[in-house]
Amino acid sequence: MSAVCPCGSGARYEECCAPYLKGAASAPTAEALMRSRYSAFVERDWDYLNRTQIAQDNGPPTPDMVWLGLEVLATEAGGAEDKEGTVEFVARYSHQGSDAALHEVSRFQKVGGKWLYVDGTFPRPDKKPKSGRNDPCPCGSGLKFKKCCGRS
Repeated sequence: MSAVCPCGSGARYEECCAPYLKGAASAPTAEALMRSRYSAFVERDWDYLNRTQIAQDNGPPTPDMVWLGLEVLATEAGGAEDKEGTVEFVARYSHQGSDAALHEVSRFQKVGGKWLYVDGTFPRPDKKPKSGRNDPCPCGSGLKFKKCCGRS
């Protein structure tokens, strides 16, 4: 397979996230795990998502979501020698004909030498845009505010 990895790294899928999803390797950093988990959502690999998180109680993901792209905004710690780290990202998706974005700051923890997803927070802009709901969202997603962080 020569397809580009859905995680947005620019690398080939078989050389990027596929070894993690197939269990042939463990993600070496928190960011690599976050990117592989995004690829698992794209590939609908629910088993991988369950294996790579601390809490197993989140319920099944929405299977009819179409994932459109991932942008990593920031990372803090989460390197090969760290025990904890965070990754801030925006994941764009389409659900029932509407495009939207998930802006999350995810926490990761290394347990038994493997990175695991702990939980995430969802930053919201402090103020609504001054000129209206049709302005670009201040989170940087590229979507209109009303379709992103301004959703009720």
